[in-house]
Amino acid sequence: MGRTRARDAEHPEARLDHGGIARVIPSEFTTGFELIVDDTPQSHVDLDDPTHLHFEYVVRMGAVIDQLTSAGAPLTAVHLGAGALTVPRYIEATRPGSRQQVIELEAPLAALVREHLPLPRGASIRIRIGDARAGVPKLPPALTGACDLVVSDVYSGAQTPAHLTSVEFYREVSELLAPAGVLLVNVADGPGLAFARRQVATIAHVLPEVALLADTQVLKGRRFGNLVIAASASPLPTAWLPRMLAAGPHPAKIAQDGEVTAFAKGVRIVTDADAVASPKPDASIFLR
Repeated sequence: MGRTRARDAEHPEARLDHGGIARVIPSEFTTGFELIVDDTPQSHVDLDDPTHLHFEYVVRMGAVIDQLTSAGAPLTAVHLGAGALTVPRYIEATRPGSRQQVIELEAPLAALVREHLPLPRGASIRIRIGDARAGVPKLPPALTGACDLVVSDVYSGAQTPAHLTSVEFYREVSELLAPAGVLLVNVADGPGLAFARRQVATIAHVLPEVALLADTQVLKGRRFGNLVIAASASPLPTAWLPRMLAAGPHPAKIAQDGEVTAFAKGVRIVTDADAVASPKPDASIFLR
């Protein structure tokens, strides 16, 4: 269907149930469209090329996803947080026949995306409306222990809600994973990386194999940005990732093993009793 459908209306928008306005606008920097919630870019989608991921942290998620199971083989995936469905579209394009479930809190946002950024015809991507944490136990029982991938990328405005950062939450999510399944978590943090360090410690308490993917300056805590946490109960398929990430298009580093241990050393895990939302980012978090 290409971009024609999405350009039919001038900046289509929807008022969200929990506040704010979501808009779909043509990208000013590249091909495709951006989903903006208030002033925060949430997603980038290129209907003509779903493999064009654009945002740096999503490119890094894609690099991990490419390593899962056999190349091109269908995946069973659950996505917490829909945005404009960038990652589900990528998986459908690169691994046809994948079965994907998406949990999205905002029905108006999901409707806006469906209408103005339509999914590929025949894609097996089911969107369920509701809170991500409350929705996980309501997923089909057949998904328990069967998911190759779970992606947690939930933002209320520009922050991850506190109840989606605790060890109790990650235990619930981990039950979806197959023995070699991988959890990907998008974490936004700034200088000092206090929030990210606690997230790594918390996730590692549940899934012992952990890697961090980020821009080097972000990983050193020198500027605000996104870190992708990859975690599994089994060794992660990361053999080729260091070379891929260093090559670009957005050069980055992958921290593993001792580096991850040092990153989270002495940090308390997050529980439901003391969980807090992620820090509020500035506009530079979404590099173009």
